[in-house]
Amino acid sequence: MEYVIEMNGIRKEFPGIVANDNVNLRLKKGEIHALLGENGAGKSTLMNILFGLYQPEQGEIKVRGEKVAITSPNVAGKLGIGMVHQHFMLVDSFTVTENIILGMEPTKGGRINKKKASKEIAALSAQYGLAVDPDALVKDISVGMQQRIEILKTLYRGADILIFDEPTAVLTPQEIKELMDIMKKLTEEGKSIILITHKLKEIKQICDVCTVIRRGRGIGTVEVASATTAELAEMMVGREVNFHVQKTPAVPKDTVLEVKNLYVKDGRGVEMVQQLDLTIRAGEIVGLAGIEGNGQSELIAAIAGLLPVEKGEIRLNGQNVADLSPRKVTEAGVGHIPEDRHKLGLVLDFSVQENMVLQTYYQAPYSRNGLLNAEAIKAKAKELVADYDVRTPSVETAARALSGGNQQKAIIAREVDRSPDLLIAAQPTRGLDVGAIETIHERLVKERDKGRAVLLMSLELDEILSVSDRIAVIHKGQIVDIVEADQTNEKELGLLMAGGSREKGVEASELE
Repeated sequence: MEYVIEMNGIRKEFPGIVANDNVNLRLKKGEIHALLGENGAGKSTLMNILFGLYQPEQGEIKVRGEKVAITSPNVAGKLGIGMVHQHFMLVDSFTVTENIILGMEPTKGGRINKKKASKEIAALSAQYGLAVDPDALVKDISVGMQQRIEILKTLYRGADILIFDEPTAVLTPQEIKELMDIMKKLTEEGKSIILITHKLKEIKQICDVCTVIRRGRGIGTVEVASATTAELAEMMVGREVNFHVQKTPAVPKDTVLEVKNLYVKDGRGVEMVQQLDLTIRAGEIVGLAGIEGNGQSELIAAIAGLLPVEKGEIRLNGQNVADLSPRKVTEAGVGHIPEDRHKLGLVLDFSVQENMVLQTYYQAPYSRNGLLNAEAIKAKAKELVADYDVRTPSVETAARALSGGNQQKAIIAREVDRSPDLLIAAQPTRGLDVGAIETIHERLVKERDKGRAVLLMSLELDEILSVSDRIAVIHKGQIVDIVEADQTNEKELGLLMAGGSREKGVEASELE
């Protein structure tokens, strides 16, 4: 059997950590091969070696049966290997065409021939069902469309082996479905795909084979059709995973958050929240369900002090916090796990320990007489890293160097540890593996049981249904209905999210 890719006995070390320890992976032509592992297991490192970004200390790589030394991404490109990175490598102010041809510009008479490039890109786009506008500016298009540009970049450079690094981490459910259709089309055209992921549902839907890595070591390779989700999860985390959130019925007490007749505009001046009312009590988790772009992000930004309120009130424990600064909102008792961990959750060039005290560094014991107490900061960071299983070489490592999932765990550790009166969790498990998701759900329920109010915003309906006590459905900037989580289902929520009305009498069988 000839493989298009063979990676044998790969070992990669970084200071203080062995990222890959004798890992093997073999990819067949026309196959979608999942590379599964926890956050920080070494998946991206292994693929960065295949793409030429890192050099291994040991091991060999064969491409189409020939032993090769992939010393740079340019060498990988010449071998037909392309990579769609988790964090897109695009220039916002350039057009789609300019981004795709960057570094490989076709010229005519010494000038870039954009017309020729646009035609080629339009043809590639049509061939693979990517439907992109070659002349659009990157800053004006959706995240899902930006990902399609990354795919086109690899195809334009002639790649027939494509590596997708956590491609669905920032996509909506509809965009995920579209991406899966694109990936199937690519393999039908003879391309081969390695999919780095920890989403078991997606592996079962689209992949042929799955290789599992745990803490840098290869655990095994299985045929996806013959493995259950539970078996894959156990291979990944090394223990049985409980997919159902364990919680007792909520015992709500006093009102913590009261939003009345709220109007909020987004950064472009478009009214995204209007006439919105919402109440959350101590000791309950309220899920916020809605199709992306219906005002949930703006509602959360307004509560957290990140967007001004046009009209209305946001009361926290009776105090109107509308238009207070983010720091004042935090001091009033709000914790915020933001949707965008890079823009709003972390200072990437700060160390892990500095990021752990971003909300409290000016308070005792982390500061004394205007000077930072380095020992107290380090001690707190070490405690949180251990409690929340943040995989990092040390607390002095820059946050930028952590895997996406471990960056998320660092933010969650910082915000939940303060045990605020109101915890806003926006997409808290985005980019996390099943073991970490289980832990985060337990933490949210624990906060609820300590008498805190939790606002959970997620695009994953199964997460909303399993973690929430009540579910507020948002449509066109308004809460259109509030339902008890144990008395509804995905079908009914989907109808409400699309602007429909609740079906009368949901069958008990449909709630399973």
